[in-house]
Amino acid sequence: MRLCQIVAASNSLVRLTLPLFKVLHKFSTHIAAVDLPWESQIDGGLAITHGRGLVVNQYAKIGSNVTLFHGVTIGRSDHIGRTGDRHMGFPVIEDEVWIGPYAIIAGDITIGRGSRIAGGSFVIESVPPYSIVSGNPATILKTNCMPDVMNPAPEFAD
Repeated sequence: MRLCQIVAASNSLVRLTLPLFKVLHKFSTHIAAVDLPWESQIDGGLAITHGRGLVVNQYAKIGSNVTLFHGVTIGRSDHIGRTGDRHMGFPVIEDEVWIGPYAIIAGDITIGRGSRIAGGSFVIESVPPYSIVSGNPATILKTNCMPDVMNPAPEFAD
């Protein structure tokens, strides 16, 4: 994924190799049984634990130091308005969020920094920062919790 993004952003002849990197990305995600488009906007420190069945919509945004477990779905909401126009929304996952196995996060919502989403939760409303949510539909169980970061991205001084 990162190689595809680097090559796509290149202004040199290296960009001509993008189709090769797309094929490699497709092959590796197929072997890993994940749907993680190379166009996805994901910051550093992403940890995918037992990733089988992971699905991320290419328009979802994922912050840094996020942990995703197997079976997680981060997808869009889609509905038709009264006038017949289509409305789509995509989740924003902020930094240091932990998302447990088989959780579903869908729609134009924000999962606040440092929050934890319990396994099997169905989240269709925004979650405030540093919260623990669980259930179907997800409800807030605790606030002011500590983040659980498995794979912190290195911080660079300016």
